[in-house]
Amino acid sequence: MTTRERRRLRVGLSCSIFHADPEREVFRGKTLHYGEEEFCAMVAGAGGLPYVIPDLGDAALLRAMVDDLDALILTGGADISPAAYGEAPLRPEWAGDAIRDAYERVLFAEAYARRTPLLAVCRGVQFVNVALGGDLFQDLPSQRPGPIAHRDDVRYDDNDHGLTIAAGSWLHGVYGATELVVNSIHHQGIRRLAAPLRATAWAPDGLIEGVEAADDRLLYGVQWHPEWLGARHPRSHERSRGDVLFAAFLDAVRARD
Repeated sequence: MTTRERRRLRVGLSCSIFHADPEREVFRGKTLHYGEEEFCAMVAGAGGLPYVIPDLGDAALLRAMVDDLDALILTGGADISPAAYGEAPLRPEWAGDAIRDAYERVLFAEAYARRTPLLAVCRGVQFVNVALGGDLFQDLPSQRPGPIAHRDDVRYDDNDHGLTIAAGSWLHGVYGATELVVNSIHHQGIRRLAAPLRATAWAPDGLIEGVEAADDRLLYGVQWHPEWLGARHPRSHERSRGDVLFAAFLDAVRARD
């Protein structure tokens, strides 16, 4: 048994950012870097040690943190700035978070250069696609109207739809199926797929919702939120469980060596 197999894997999670707000009642004027509880719990449940990585504004420190990881997960959160793929925001509220983009750009570049295993979730898969040369729909309802509600602010993570999974893909191996049911909490999505990626999952309206690296590196992305598809959800029996995906990802990391 190798050292990596004996110990828990160190899994970095990119942080979400609440930027300094002079009107906020708590932490007034302070910037908060945080991780979501269920996400960390899923990683721990799969045998990992979740490390939420802060944006310290120092690329050298970020590189050092990536160098200390067994795997990296790019998490969900704020929109990606359209400037990242050469566009202006169609509406002011779709301007995204350029600060977080810059922080995750360093994380991703370092992990990609090192071939660090990487899982990208929701915003994360959009970011990977943009970082590798693809682009996004800024707003699905207005730019790609169709029968599927990819986001419902009232139902939130109770909103769901089916998926078709590519036979022979990593996701197919994870679930042993070519049809899944997942939650859906996004208004942006992949438009032009980056060349280093291949699509592995599609919503009923044809939107790409799963990707993996076109080469042999461990790089996987999903548009849904598997961290909110655990046993505690009251409709877990109706959906494809997220803990299966996290366990398969960390198993792949262990098997790599």
